[in-house]
Amino acid sequence: MRTATKFTTSLLAAAALAFGATACASSSDGSSAQQKGADAPLIVAASPTPHAKILDFVRDHLAAKAGLKLEVREFTDYVLPNTATENGDVGANFFQHKPYLDDFNKKNGTHIVPVVNVELEPLGLYSHKAKSVKDIKDGATVAVPNDTTNEGRAFKLLAANGLLTLKPGTGNDATPASVADNPKHLQFKELEAAQLPRALDDVDAAIINGNYAIGDNLNPSKDALVLEKAKGNPYANFLAVKEGNQNDPRVQKLAKLLNSDAVKQYIEQTFKGAVVPAFGKPAA
Repeated sequence: MRTATKFTTSLLAAAALAFGATACASSSDGSSAQQKGADAPLIVAASPTPHAKILDFVRDHLAAKAGLKLEVREFTDYVLPNTATENGDVGANFFQHKPYLDDFNKKNGTHIVPVVNVELEPLGLYSHKAKSVKDIKDGATVAVPNDTTNEGRAFKLLAANGLLTLKPGTGNDATPASVADNPKHLQFKELEAAQLPRALDDVDAAIINGNYAIGDNLNPSKDALVLEKAKGNPYANFLAVKEGNQNDPRVQKLAKLLNSDAVKQYIEQTFKGAVVPAFGKPAA
């Protein structure tokens, strides 16, 4: 039986960045924040798909044998999991990649650190109006994630597929202002990442993070017009904790389980290329 507590957040940008907003991370049944001690459950904040699904698999099939009590709490945004981890409302989180975390820590004064890589969700370009990149019309509106690193990642994907050219020296923080040549005169609509699948009917195309794509019944390996390449990709998602908690025995147990052959097999069989393991040898 699924016992994860689901949290759906709808936030104004300013409120989302406020640390006080992490009160939303408390369990709706009134349970307290993350407790200390090897025998206490480890509470992990996660995006619903694939992160919470992977954690649910670990909790239901692997954790008890490893002596780990695991509680999964779902969040649908990219802010509260980190602020909840910083404040101690949860003991760890699993939803983000290193460029995003580096940018978040810098902007918010947080002290979140990665523990172990787990999986990669390739970013993809989707459309309900075009069947290929060539079908994207002149003047089309393309929605992109509005957080710094994923927006930069989106513009790199567009550039890699010939839809635009970026200015020389553009790094991971590309924005519409970084575009040097835009032959199709594309218009860009910057939206919160979680809103992008729902925006597909209102725009000509959208670049969607893998977890939100599969959470909205999109299959990146089949439905994306173009998809990021997995090889050499720096955007692996990892288990993260507040600095100083890396050696918590519960965190170490979970890290080992998340890098197990059982989890690798679960990812490959469940997501069929829409999510790929970011550890171990690739499947034969």
